[in-house]
This record gives sequence, C-alpha cells and structure tokens, in this order.
Amino acid sequence: MTQATATADHPVFERIKTEIDEQDVVLFMKGTPVFPQCGFSAAVVQILSHMNVKFKGVNVLDDMEIREGIKAYSNWPTVPQLYVKGEFVGGCDIVREMFEEGELEQYMAGKGLQ
Repeated sequence: MTQATATADHPVFERIKTEIDEQDVVLFMKGTPVFPQCGFSAAVVQILSHMNVKFKGVNVLDDMEIREGIKAYSNWPTVPQLYVKGEFVGGCDIVREMFEEGELEQYMAGKGLQ
C-alpha cells in the first residue's frame, strides 16, 4: 500500500505525519510530559528528560482518532510510541532497553540530537 493510499484509508495519518514532521523528537503518549497518565509513558518521559532530549508529547487521550490512528500508522499495537527525525523507534520496552544498553544515546547522537 502506498502512503497516498494509506492516507486516503486513514485520514488521521496526515495529522500524525504533520506531528512527526514538525519536531525532531515526538512521543505519542497517554497524558502529557508534565503529567503522564500511565507508567509506560512516564518511563519514556523520564528517560528522555534524563538525557536532556527536547521532545513534543502528543496526548492520545485527548483525541481518539490519534489514539487509534497511531497504532495503524506505525503497525505497533501500544502507546507510548517514540519517533525521532520521522523514524519510529519503538515503545516503552524498546526505549528502556536501548537506554539501559547505551544504544539510545548513540542513536540520538547519530541523529544529531546529543
């Protein structure tokens, strides 16, 4: 399926793509960076904050279309979802593992963000 077809099938994809394209680091999460609404979202916020990475939080609880659309967009069933320079990195477990292994810092540095 082409991106144009995917966008036509899921009109919310264009809104999601705009969010991802407007910032270098975007976290689709439950709640906000200041007030996460689930432990998984809080864990990713804590990791990014610890690394001093500037990011935009998109609260999926505020918009059901975004909440369901992001799962189809990434083909990933859960939130939070981290995007860096337009690329899907993963959810909480992947981000946590990358952080613990020192891979997340290397990844961010490779993207010019550290």
